Amino acid sequence: AFTPTPPPPLHLTLTMADSKNSVTLRTRKFMINRLLNRKQMILDVLHPGQGPVSRKTLQSLLAKKFKTQSEKCIFVFGFKTAFGGARSTGFALIYDSLNDALNCEPKYRLVRNELADKSTGSRKSRKELKNKKKKFRGIKKAKVGGGK
Repeated sequence: AFTPTPPPPLHLTLTMADSKNSVTLRTRKFMINRLLNRKQMILDVLHPGQGPVSRKTLQSLLAKKFKTQSEKCIFVFGFKTAFGGARSTGFALIYDSLNDALNCEPKYRLVRNELADKSTGSRKSRKELKNKKKKFRGIKKAKVGGGK
């Protein structure tokens, strides 16, 4: 039994006004991606008279508007500020659940959203350990360097 969902908002405008500065969010190219269980959109942020808006602020505004279960399910990235400031444009992904986000998102974005740990050690030491592990098979591979 197929139940049609209402069409997504074609143009969402959300204004957050604090003491003297206001931030307006507008969505473009809004799309519900059923294969990846997410809503995806281009986000235009109007912030006259102030610097670029932080990702945490954008996540909280989007969580309030789209009524998500957690701010951790919202990923905003790729923001470019227009010449002269006052306007930034980037992407926003809103996953239906945290599990969907963990399955789809690349590791570096999970690290930015504090959902994964950044790998420790220098780049050179990680590469040396990887190449050392290539020489072993099975259980012995796990014992080399105390890694995974």
